[in-house]
Amino acid sequence: MRVLILGGNGFVGAAVARSLAARGFSIVALARDTKVASRRYPDFGWVQADIASLSRPEDWRFLLSGIDAVVNCAGALQDGPRDNVAALQYVAMKALYQAAAPSLRMFVQISARTDGVASENPFLASKRQADAALEASGLPFVFLRPAVIVGRAAYGGSALLRALAAFPLVTPLVLGQSPMQFVSLDDVAETAFDALSGNIPIGSDLDLAAPQTLSLADAVAIHRRWLGLAPARTLDLPGVFARLTAHAADMLGRLGWRSPLRSTALEVAAGGVIGHAVDLGRRFGSLDETLSANPAGVQDLWFARLYLLKPLTFAALCLFWLLSGIVALLRFDASSAHLVSAGAPAAIAPAITLVTSLADIALGLGVAYRRYAGLALKGMIALSLAYLATATVLSPHLWTDPLGPLVKVLPSIVLALVALAILDER
Repeated sequence: MRVLILGGNGFVGAAVARSLAARGFSIVALARDTKVASRRYPDFGWVQADIASLSRPEDWRFLLSGIDAVVNCAGALQDGPRDNVAALQYVAMKALYQAAAPSLRMFVQISARTDGVASENPFLASKRQADAALEASGLPFVFLRPAVIVGRAAYGGSALLRALAAFPLVTPLVLGQSPMQFVSLDDVAETAFDALSGNIPIGSDLDLAAPQTLSLADAVAIHRRWLGLAPARTLDLPGVFARLTAHAADMLGRLGWRSPLRSTALEVAAGGVIGHAVDLGRRFGSLDETLSANPAGVQDLWFARLYLLKPLTFAALCLFWLLSGIVALLRFDASSAHLVSAGAPAAIAPAITLVTSLADIALGLGVAYRRYAGLALKGMIALSLAYLATATVLSPHLWTDPLGPLVKVLPSIVLALVALAILDER
């Protein structure tokens, strides 16, 4: 069977694709960015496309040529510069159903529980619309609705759980008593295989969750033990903190940073993430069992701690470079005079001050935008090295200055290198 995996480079999509390939399925993985994924999984066929732009049936027909089944693992939590939730989760899917109707043998829709307190949120509402359209399409289908997915890798909510577990001394939580159920990534992939193999009846609508229901606080404590850290006291934060955090995360989302703390995630978490037990002839592993089957190493602890530090790292670099440029412009004459005293020609010192100040501001703004952050970080490193080289030639004595104006540039270069190392989301 030749299977098209939508969102094939994602947390769930990559796992499903690997599992099916290991069982002899021929995999075609569709993703918006395939450069890194195609190197990680060279045995898959890769198609690069933005699903949200495939809004007409004819957009899909070429992609469906020779395809026997589709597994939809694509989704977006909230609108942003790179994501249009309704276009991705409903409009494109409706066009896909129309294009696939004549010949597709199976459509596995990895969806979500779309009822509950957040049911009218665009994330869940568009999934519910897509599910209804699939039911009405005449295609053979199976719905899989996983609870919180945990696996060897981490992304989104599972990454946030690890980060909260690694918080020093205390565990700060909002909605700490919200009920949660979990399912292992391997169990989701195994169930997708069962659906494609005919072991699950066509038209089934299944919640995937281990029977155990935990509070968010309990889940974080289990992750903390998995990381090898001592138990920590839970610090219950008021609801206003959740609203402020979600507001800040939403603003960052407009800059392209897809935080799991955005308002959609908190709205869904407020109602709990639970499902109904289903009997598939096998038992889903609990959170404890899933984590125990994937013992943590030091790399997991590093990831959890760096996940917490990532926003601080980028904020520090953004402010450092912005303030550097702004202060130089506000004190333009003094900045130019300083360059002259350091050995720069008086005739061009003002021009150098203007150019370097604007460059600092541009880099500070650039690192705030996810799309340009990598380029801005490389620019910071290059410009810092240029500053050091120029100062070394014109004023080598600054290396021994008690205030260390040149020595202090070195940590900023290292911080930019660290930010560049942790920039990738997946």
